[in-house]
Amino acid sequence: MNNSETIFAVSSGSGMAGIAVIRMSGGKAGGVLASVAGPLPLPRRASIRQLRHPQTQEVIDQGLVLWMPGPMTSTGEDVAEFHVHGSAAVIEAMFEVFRSISGVRLAEPGEFTRRAFVNNRMDLVEAEGLADLLQARTEAQRRMAMHHMLGHASSQYEDWRTEMISLLARLEAAIDFVEEDGVAVAALADIRPKILDLVTRLSRAAAEADRAGALRSGVKVVFAGAPNVGKSTLLNLVAAREAAIVSSRPGTTRDVIEVPVVLGGIPVILTDTAGLRAKAGDEVEVIGMQRAKSEAAAADIVVWVSSVDVAEDTENAVVPALKVLNKSDLPGDAHGADLRVSARTGEGIAELIAELERLVSARFSGMEQASVIRTRHRDAVEESIRFLNDSLLHDVGQIELAAECLRKACFSIGRVTGRVDVEDLLGKIFSEFCIGK
Repeated sequence: MNNSETIFAVSSGSGMAGIAVIRMSGGKAGGVLASVAGPLPLPRRASIRQLRHPQTQEVIDQGLVLWMPGPMTSTGEDVAEFHVHGSAAVIEAMFEVFRSISGVRLAEPGEFTRRAFVNNRMDLVEAEGLADLLQARTEAQRRMAMHHMLGHASSQYEDWRTEMISLLARLEAAIDFVEEDGVAVAALADIRPKILDLVTRLSRAAAEADRAGALRSGVKVVFAGAPNVGKSTLLNLVAAREAAIVSSRPGTTRDVIEVPVVLGGIPVILTDTAGLRAKAGDEVEVIGMQRAKSEAAAADIVVWVSSVDVAEDTENAVVPALKVLNKSDLPGDAHGADLRVSARTGEGIAELIAELERLVSARFSGMEQASVIRTRHRDAVEESIRFLNDSLLHDVGQIELAAECLRKACFSIGRVTGRVDVEDLLGKIFSEFCIGK
């Protein structure tokens, strides 16, 4: 990836549309714009131009152009935009012109945003927030993504890092005067309660990472239970579509089926699993039951489904959040169920959906403002916590070691936003973007 080259891409999405926006960023953006559209328009003022092939002067299209000289642009570089008609022929003709110019090439996935990071127009957490915003499916995901993209989460990380730097500075000052009586003792006594308080707050944020991550990717709700109790039918009713195959024959569901839905404004992945029983009918059913148990163990919420006409001969190893008795239209005992429903008559289905919405909202609403939402965020925070705790292990005679632990804690938390060297992370993070970003 060569940052000295000028890059271009369609930023308005794929497929035919009324308007396509082609972005260009780099040192040659102004020259390319002038060669295609004539004299540069006033900065940041849209101008209607005929777009011509530089060699033949043939008119390719007529559209709006924008000229935005750096560094106060989205990438920190000179940026040009071409708002053209969105046909494949127009876009390809524009691309042909751009590709013919030396030092100008098609952008790689995420390269515009990567340049914004390199040129200090955004940090890594803000860039990840932008990536999440582009993929947001629900209002909760949009709010979480905006929290990160607008820098609110970055501010939290920077506050933590600033606190660590302040504590480190206190120790460094004490080290310079360590030979004076009581200086080191006073410094350690001063920072210890502050370190413990910081560890408490960081631990609380890290503990929310699983719930926040579930909101970002989708809360996993698993339907589990014995064969032929109606798990697939109930999932279809909650999802409001025929996502799972339904049959009266026990063991119809052999594999895991996932259906994305939205409950209470929160993204949810409904998961249907094979029925659990003591004795499987064949090897395929054994594999299905193993997967069902794994899915239930990894679930955010388990819904255990039973029915009055099916005896359960296996124990559920996972404590369910909700016990549902299906086929309530048949006579029989409730088996200690939280809800009685009938997939056949529709009785209790509305209550089931409402209860699922309540459970999801109770456990995951409010996570939109979380700062620790990705595995790499949590790993960095937990590493910082370890170094902070290690610093508490060193006494007055080891004050230099305590300072080194604090320095490592600062480094770990700084890697989240990119305050330190994070070259090994860049390829992975920006590869998640589409080409035009």
